[in-house]
Amino acid sequence: MRLEILPVPGIGHVSEGDDLAALIATAAPWLRDGDVLVVTSKIVSKAEGRLVDVPADGPERLAARDEVLAAETARVVATRGATRIVQTHHGFVMASAGIDASNVDKTRLVLLPEDPDASARALRAALRDRYHVDVAVIISDTMGRPWRNGLTDVALGVAGMDAIRDHRGEVDPYGNELQLTQMAVVDELAGAGELIKGKCDQMPVAVVRGYLGAPRPDDGAGAATLVRDAAMDLFSLGTAEAKAAGLAAAATLPDAANPTPPDPDAVRRAIAAVAGVVAPGTEFALVTDEAVRAGLVAAVPGWPADATALVLGSPADPADLVRFGADLHRLRSALAAEGVASLPLPPPAGSPAAACLAL
Repeated sequence: MRLEILPVPGIGHVSEGDDLAALIATAAPWLRDGDVLVVTSKIVSKAEGRLVDVPADGPERLAARDEVLAAETARVVATRGATRIVQTHHGFVMASAGIDASNVDKTRLVLLPEDPDASARALRAALRDRYHVDVAVIISDTMGRPWRNGLTDVALGVAGMDAIRDHRGEVDPYGNELQLTQMAVVDELAGAGELIKGKCDQMPVAVVRGYLGAPRPDDGAGAATLVRDAAMDLFSLGTAEAKAAGLAAAATLPDAANPTPPDPDAVRRAIAAVAGVVAPGTEFALVTDEAVRAGLVAAVPGWPADATALVLGSPADPADLVRFGADLHRLRSALAAEGVASLPLPPPAGSPAAACLAL
């Protein structure tokens, strides 16, 4: 594969109501079928009127920005001083909900597009129908990342290609079947486009050529597929926020010696929600404690010998045991989503499990 990343100069200032398809087609008459168009979300927001008026400076500006941030926030993930990491109504986890004050008049703030996938579909359709060029479209924006310094562009919306390249089920050169490999290729292409666009060069559009042979005939599922389900999110809160939530939950725990028996159907739904992610193709089941004590758990297909265990029932009289593999946190999150609480306890006598949780 040979890739080219091409700038699209000449877009100029974008205002509310501007025709982005016309601006891009005029600036890049050389577009070809199969190109990937990477468009900065800010010009999409401007064209769609996603702007709010605020004071130019002073405490009034800060107060107005806080109000806008609260309106764009679905939940707060972490706060450190003036920095707020929040989840937007789209599902994106970003600093300040993606609200931007750069490259715009000082009396205005730019919000993210209301529906970036819909924006990508509309732009793609306009270029195809009016200018007879069939491209994939990525709406991109800049994000930070946990555990790593620096920013990179990612995809907020996409049309004409799959957001994820799924390698699961493929076999590597050593004969190993890939189990978990899913590449966020639209994020990689968004980052590639940013190498050309820059932050101060007024180059809001780039073209990546050579990645696609041809776009999808339909628009695809969009970048919404990149948003991780809450039940699968192991880092849904900042450290301080998670500690505070844990202390609050501990203050309201039921009597551990006489817990309310969990709903077996809720437990089975939680297992079903994560089984395909943790170990695709593995059949999970509830195993009786009698079988555990008889040493039969290791015979359950698909469960490694050092699998973590979850005990369902009271510490004195465990009723069932679920062996789940190393990724215990995914199951705990899924159980919590079903209203089934858990707390750490020692493993039952005779259990080979590394850890146990009474539910």
